Amino acid sequence: MEALLYPDFPLDPSTPRGGQPAFWVGPRHLAGDDGRLFDAVADTLTGLGWTSLTILRGRREPDEAPEDRQVLRSTVLHLSPDTLRWAQWVLADEPFYLGELPVAWQVSARADTASPLAQWSAYFTPDVPGEAIVDFLFALDARDAPAEQFAGPGPVLDAVTAHGWLRDIDRPDTGAMDPTITSHLTLGEVPALIQDADPRPLALGVDEAGPVGWQAWAEPVFGAPCLWVASFSGSVPHDLVAAFASSLSSTTPVLRRVLPESTRDRLLRAPAG
Repeated sequence: MEALLYPDFPLDPSTPRGGQPAFWVGPRHLAGDDGRLFDAVADTLTGLGWTSLTILRGRREPDEAPEDRQVLRSTVLHLSPDTLRWAQWVLADEPFYLGELPVAWQVSARADTASPLAQWSAYFTPDVPGEAIVDFLFALDARDAPAEQFAGPGPVLDAVTAHGWLRDIDRPDTGAMDPTITSHLTLGEVPALIQDADPRPLALGVDEAGPVGWQAWAEPVFGAPCLWVASFSGSVPHDLVAAFASSLSSTTPVLRRVLPESTRDRLLRAPAG
């Protein structure tokens, strides 16, 4: 996957007549979000019938002109018709970081409408391929019980190994990576601040390990900043993570106009149209 399929076509030509050219590119897990992560997800949720709300929080001094008002926080919230699941575009809010990258989308679900608390949450930074988040949301929307765990973790790794990913030699039951060892998927201790309704972490001792959940990330250059990070709290149903993993590792090319700086030389590409 290192070679360039069409080396004579520049990746960043000066804007030609007709706009920036589009390419079919792969592998998907290194293709970024095309600079359209908000639109790709928001359009999908609208198509599924989810309601969109915008929440603004600001500060205004008594004698301050309206145009000088300081908006401190803005959140775009998408709510499913049954109100059991929701997605928030949080990039404009106070930063919450995963792997030194700000979270862009947070997706959550609860067991019933009697509780205002999320049973689980999933987090996606910029440059997570929009297709993978969309397929995760399709699977979530189709689920009758979005917070119930029906299966074990096996299908998650099966989803990526079916597309050529390799199981981690040291942890074959909980980890896998793509053949170029740039993207990873593992079941392990979740980062701090990941929200989950499981109360057991509150009873952990000082030396006890915290809750486990699925984590995914792309690190194009070892030791360099990640391209993207995704984190799933421990109660996220494994079949939903499997839907994300299957889409992320898919060998089907994706359409892109904007390619990540750190992976453009690793991408196979062909002109679209």
